[in-house]
Amino acid sequence: MPQGRTHLAFELGTLPGWVALGVVLHVGRTSLVFFTGAYVMASLFLSPDLDLAKSDASRRWRGARFLWRPYAAFFRHRGISHSPLLGPLTRILYLAVLGAALWAILHMVVDVPFPQVVPWESALPVLAGLYLPHLLHVALDRTVSLGKRFILHRG
Repeated sequence: MPQGRTHLAFELGTLPGWVALGVVLHVGRTSLVFFTGAYVMASLFLSPDLDLAKSDASRRWRGARFLWRPYAAFFRHRGISHSPLLGPLTRILYLAVLGAALWAILHMVVDVPFPQVVPWESALPVLAGLYLPHLLHVALDRTVSLGKRFILHRG
């Protein structure tokens, strides 16, 4: 399987092409900024390999990597966390639960109000930015696996 650095190089290496495609398709500047930000965050911090306790992605979280241990314990490697549709959703929902817990604690301690403004027009570019690196990661994993099987069965 490709190492974490290979996945990251592949994902970030294709980003200029995706942004150029957005420019050619006349996607708005704000949408491209939201897409790019989500794409880089997903590539660096929300890799499907967070289901491994010791992965490059979990190490990037540095002191906060302990937050991903329950995720790694709950999801076996290459299971649902590598599903094209459900993989990013598991990480988005996991972060939402962590965020809600943090907000609840802050709300009880210092009465932090719940944020009311949600920029819904940015939802689609953000989702695209979160999903596309995941799809590239899974595609690279599957391509390498197929290649190895082909070589093993052919030889």
